[in-house]
Amino acid sequence: MLFRNEVHLSALVVRVSTIAMILFMAVGAFPVNAASTPPVQTIRDDQLKLMFTTTGGADVLPTTRTVPHWWGSTFNPDDGITYGYNMVGVDPNTCKGSACDATIQVDITPIIVNLGGKTFDATNVTSATLASPQFALNDYGTTPASTNTGYAKAPGGILSQADAGVPLQLLDAEMRAQFNQTGASNYHLRLHPNLLPAVTIDVPQNQGALLQSERRVPFAGIEINWWGSRINNLEQKADPTHLALYLTNDVVLYYGNDPSNCCVGGYHGLRGVGYGPGSSDSKGNAVVQTFAWTSYFSPGLYARPDGGFFWNAQDIFAITHEIAEWADDPFVSNLVEPWQTPTAPEFGCLGIMEDSDPIDPLGFAIGTNPFLQGPNPNGSQSADGYYHSEDFVFLPWFMRTAPNTISEPTQSLSADIGRYSFLGNLNPFPSFHQPATGCG
Repeated sequence: MLFRNEVHLSALVVRVSTIAMILFMAVGAFPVNAASTPPVQTIRDDQLKLMFTTTGGADVLPTTRTVPHWWGSTFNPDDGITYGYNMVGVDPNTCKGSACDATIQVDITPIIVNLGGKTFDATNVTSATLASPQFALNDYGTTPASTNTGYAKAPGGILSQADAGVPLQLLDAEMRAQFNQTGASNYHLRLHPNLLPAVTIDVPQNQGALLQSERRVPFAGIEINWWGSRINNLEQKADPTHLALYLTNDVVLYYGNDPSNCCVGGYHGLRGVGYGPGSSDSKGNAVVQTFAWTSYFSPGLYARPDGGFFWNAQDIFAITHEIAEWADDPFVSNLVEPWQTPTAPEFGCLGIMEDSDPIDPLGFAIGTNPFLQGPNPNGSQSADGYYHSEDFVFLPWFMRTAPNTISEPTQSLSADIGRYSFLGNLNPFPSFHQPATGCG
């Protein structure tokens, strides 16, 4: 599957096969001035991967200068190892009453990207992001649509049945289901968004390229290491007790000075690009700054028309991917028994608890999205009036726990009792109705 080629990095260095570059002089896509504006390159659908990565990684330090988090451990019966992990919020296994309700501040910095005479302005999508299920309340009892085995749109159905009628943010609904803290439970992991002033980044021509999809949706491609250094600079001013979220609009990253070798749509980590877990000379109270960079995607950049392939890779899809992974692995340090997804064997064998990676690009629709719902520039239609979230595998999937008595039960009776991803029975692949399998 060409869209899955994700890697985990310490310094954003990767080896990826080179794909031939196709130069395409777009007619009507952009106003092109040959004297000052480079040609627009079309990224074919077979080149248009949707990749995510992580940067940095740190063990938890004895500090309050980071996001609220808790430590737990689970025995894995498959390899006989007890794995420890850190998660954002409070421990659902030990908290009592109002102490189970955690709110994390999220500082959102919109980034205005200037590249090749065109502006990709994240302030244009901040209102839609704030109104999305990531931050606004919705009912997760049902979903109108989910993903089928062809990665196209399929009918939805019952989602988190025990939280039907309970207004929740997306991450809160996912975490409550992961630990079977639904219904009348006091357990919550809420996000409080704080919109910060926009930052402008001017991208030199040798570090970026104007791109467009086959549906003529324009987007910006930027060299990943150059971009990482810009985010690292912003990180120095962030509040370590908050999640720093850097938001772009139709911006992706590429590797190795080759715009066709793309596209990374988000990453999360520590101190920008993994240059260390925090300050030195901390006297036992080091700064551990968590962050995420990701893009809001216009319909038709990835999503094929009429609910086709990649139908849900639009609007907040990448944002939901990164925030879910940050919540379950905020310090990029939660090691697990290596796993491999049969749905994407070329993804390789990984031993880290990044909960959106194994399941990418499966997802579902939720909420109502009035923003950018018109046709694509080529006249096709990818927008469908919803917001779009990725699915998210649960702790028992990584820990090979069966039966699963930790998570919310599946929508219909099953031998393993609990679900292994938020979609539960709506996930179309049997490999996510049971614990993870090993590599080999």
